Amino acid sequence: MQIQNSQTYPASLPVLVEDELFLYPFMITPIFLDDDQNISALNLALKEDTMIFVAPSKFEGARSFDEIYDCGVIGTIMRKVPLPDGRIKILFQGFSKAKIVKKISNKPLRALVDLIHQKSIEASKNDALLGVLKEKVRVLAGVSHYFSPDLLRTIEEGVDAERICDLVLNTIRIKKQVAYEFFIENDLEVKTLKLIDLIAEEIETSKLQKEIKSKVHSRIDQVNKEYFLKEQLRQIQKELGSDNQKEDETREYYKKLETKKAYMHEDAYKEIKKQIEKFERINQDNSEASMLQTYIETALEVPFEKVAKKKLDIKEVSKQLNADHYALTKPKERIEEYFAVRQLLEKRKIEDKDGAKVILCLYGPPGVGKTSLANSVAKALKRELIRIALGGLEDVNELRGHRRTYIGAMPGRIVQGLIEAKQINPVVVLDEIDKLSRNYRGDPSAVLLEILDPEQNVKFRDYYLNFNIDLSKVIFIATANDVSNIPSALRDRMEFIELSSYTPSEKFEITKKYLIPDELKKHGLKASELSVSKEAIELIISEYTRESGVRNLRRKISELCRKAVKKILLEESKKIAITPKNLHEFLDKKAYEIEKQDGENKIGVVNGLAWTAVGGDVLKVEAIKIKGKGELMLTGSLGDVMKESARIAFSVIKVLIDEKQVKVPKSSFYKEKENIYDQYNLHIHVPDGATPKDGPSAGITMCVAIASVFSEKKVKSSVAMTGEVDLTGRVLPIGGLKEKLIAAYKAEIKTALIPQKNYDRDLKDIPNEVKDNMQIIAVKSLEEVLDLALEN
Repeated sequence: MQIQNSQTYPASLPVLVEDELFLYPFMITPIFLDDDQNISALNLALKEDTMIFVAPSKFEGARSFDEIYDCGVIGTIMRKVPLPDGRIKILFQGFSKAKIVKKISNKPLRALVDLIHQKSIEASKNDALLGVLKEKVRVLAGVSHYFSPDLLRTIEEGVDAERICDLVLNTIRIKKQVAYEFFIENDLEVKTLKLIDLIAEEIETSKLQKEIKSKVHSRIDQVNKEYFLKEQLRQIQKELGSDNQKEDETREYYKKLETKKAYMHEDAYKEIKKQIEKFERINQDNSEASMLQTYIETALEVPFEKVAKKKLDIKEVSKQLNADHYALTKPKERIEEYFAVRQLLEKRKIEDKDGAKVILCLYGPPGVGKTSLANSVAKALKRELIRIALGGLEDVNELRGHRRTYIGAMPGRIVQGLIEAKQINPVVVLDEIDKLSRNYRGDPSAVLLEILDPEQNVKFRDYYLNFNIDLSKVIFIATANDVSNIPSALRDRMEFIELSSYTPSEKFEITKKYLIPDELKKHGLKASELSVSKEAIELIISEYTRESGVRNLRRKISELCRKAVKKILLEESKKIAITPKNLHEFLDKKAYEIEKQDGENKIGVVNGLAWTAVGGDVLKVEAIKIKGKGELMLTGSLGDVMKESARIAFSVIKVLIDEKQVKVPKSSFYKEKENIYDQYNLHIHVPDGATPKDGPSAGITMCVAIASVFSEKKVKSSVAMTGEVDLTGRVLPIGGLKEKLIAAYKAEIKTALIPQKNYDRDLKDIPNEVKDNMQIIAVKSLEEVLDLALEN
């Protein structure tokens, strides 16, 4: 096929897609084709005896117009050779740059293409720009390997600026997108200036790479030199008998091992001794020597012989718990019982079998004192406290240790904790045990089973140490926010102690007795320099914090102290008194914990009581009816359980309407011959919509909302409720009652409806402050709920 200089443009040509690079008009390039799309385009060009348009792809394998660049080279096929592996090799000669004007067909690709016309440079500028470009190319050739001598000579002798630019662009390594921007640039002057800048950047990059390589080679030479000199020095010292550093270290390791021998298992002694003997024999320059030495030093740091010997005294434990914590009566009682059993067993020298080997798990909302209770236990027993954060832990080796064959191997967190504590029997807090993860790297909960099981932790094997450690003397205390997230096998080995939300009065006492004195001390303030009135504390608790515990409350007190310190230093104040009047000067952002009931009775709006991981809350359940066909619409990010509760509630209210227990008023839309619930669509919504909600306690709340909508009776805003309902209308018991009633009390709810079983079983756990200020009514059936919640 001959180059058709006589062809007119724009012209309709087959399109061939090139994956590797941009082609230029002066190039004669072999192209290998192995896909049907390109082979069809080639055959079409040969059949029609026309030129072919080669366009580069944006990424490998792209074969559609949207995936290729809209520019390329028009050229001719000089030769076509079928290959044995099924591919086709062609020899392509470029003729001119061109761009796609219009897409014609997709199989094969065919387009209307037009030539790209280059705007020439003025003669005076052409020589100057070419001179600068050639000079930059010479410099780049000196610091890189881009240009061969023949190519450099061609560039030096060339006078066509466009051809020289294309030669340079084809030679240096640039990204496809950058090559495309140069390719479509039709102003030759602009293109040449941009290329000069690009080559200048390449020169700096190549110089930097050359400098780095030179430094690396110099460093390697220096290391080799030092190695040979040190080896010579070592041989000289050996001849003189003065190379005894390793012998001293080995002797020290043996000495440490013998002092610990009486306190460790026989397999531990044998393993450490075996590694010391291996270290003694191995050459110091062997790469394994440093790994062995690290292992020996780590293994000898395990405090086998260091045991906290203070005898258990339940009186001291009780005293410490009461000194550090206000309220929390039941959790403190259970912890005291746990240590009372251990003390009695020790006193009577009875082997500890079951009673004292129970693993305690403190669970409840954040900030209620779970970790600080464990800290108090450690103080009372005069033992070190080790915290191991399990939140998000997903690698089993984090607990059990890495095998020594891996680079960067280290002991697991349990062994590291013993080494840090310098005691073999510290108090270990397993924080956030409900937030363990599980993936392809193993299941950490399976390792925790071995650590916490009294039958197994006597011989806990760390992979790094490769011998057994007795963990039976360690006191493990776990903490969690939500018990349901703990794997069932782990739950089976624990005894759970619930720490509930604090009431406002408890928060007040904690603030007054603990938080304010602590923060004054931390900030260097005297009690006479800062005072916070009772009313101000109550305001901070009710309007400036949002929590079940006291963590944010402590932060607010800390903020008061910081600003007080600033005032004392800048304004030279001798005493600062904080009252509700000036509290806004110290704390400027309110965060209402629970929305107070507004006292307005409304149709279809019910106060529901909910449990969350951070305590109780009052949730509004809203319902409306819309003329329709009896459909149920649910919004508010409800989970599967709450959706089921809504469907059950809808069905139960339908039955009550049919039985005339829920009376339906007549309206202009209502047709008496048809059921009202078939004439309206019902929409139930639980604000706010962005927060996911789920749980089996919203049944009666949804029933009241639906009944209110169909009966057009208003719901009493002073009433809140919690409880599930079955299809017969029975009210079923729920969990988290304490947190829910505390939330209702904070929201100034006057009456709370709760299931009868919860009333009989859980009412004794409710703080007197809540029971004295709110009427709590037990309900057995939905009829009772409707009578109490709806206006007559």
